[in-house]
Amino acid sequence: MQPLFVAKRRFDAGAGELWTRYIAWSGLTQLIELVSLDEILCPTLPENLIPADWAYNVHADYQISYFRSLEYLRERVAGEPGLNILAVLQNPSSEDVEQLALPGFEFVGFDLLDIHGDVSALTNCGGFDEVFAGAELSDRGLIPDLERAYQVQRGIRALEPGQSHTECHVWGVWRLAAGSAEPERAR
Repeated sequence: MQPLFVAKRRFDAGAGELWTRYIAWSGLTQLIELVSLDEILCPTLPENLIPADWAYNVHADYQISYFRSLEYLRERVAGEPGLNILAVLQNPSSEDVEQLALPGFEFVGFDLLDIHGDVSALTNCGGFDEVFAGAELSDRGLIPDLERAYQVQRGIRALEPGQSHTECHVWGVWRLAAGSAEPERAR
C-alpha cells in the first residue's frame, strides 16, 4: 500500500485563544499539539487546487487534497508557515504499517476520520465516552495502537449506526520530521 500525502495547518498553543477554548471544550488536556486529518481543526493546504494539481492528486471523493507525490505537494506549499506534511494510509493492515518505509517521517498514530473526510471522530465529535476515553489519546490526539483504533471504529459505529461522524475510516498518520516540515520557498 502506497501512502498519500497531505499538508495540514498546525493546531497548538500558538493558536492562542482558539487552542485554549478547544482544550476546555474537548477536555484533552494532555495535548501539546493536535495532529489530525480533521479539516475544521487542521485545515488542508493548498486551500485551492490549480489545474496542475490534477496530475498528482487523488481522484476520489473527499480526497482531492491528498497527493500521490510528496515532492509535488512540498512545492505547492513551499513557504507556508505553520504546517504539517503528513503521510497517510487509509484503513491499513498491521502489515501495511510495519512495512511502510518513509525516510524523514515519524509515526504519530491513528486518526478516525468520517467518511466525508472532514471530522475526526476522536477529537471533534465531543467524545464517545462509552467507547473510548479521551485520556487514551496521545499528546497529539491520536490512538497509538492500530488494533485499538479498529476497536474504537467498530464501537462508535455500533453506538450510533449510520451517523455521518460514526461511519469513519482508520487512517495511519506519519509526520515529516521537524526541520523538514516547512519546505524551502520554490524558486
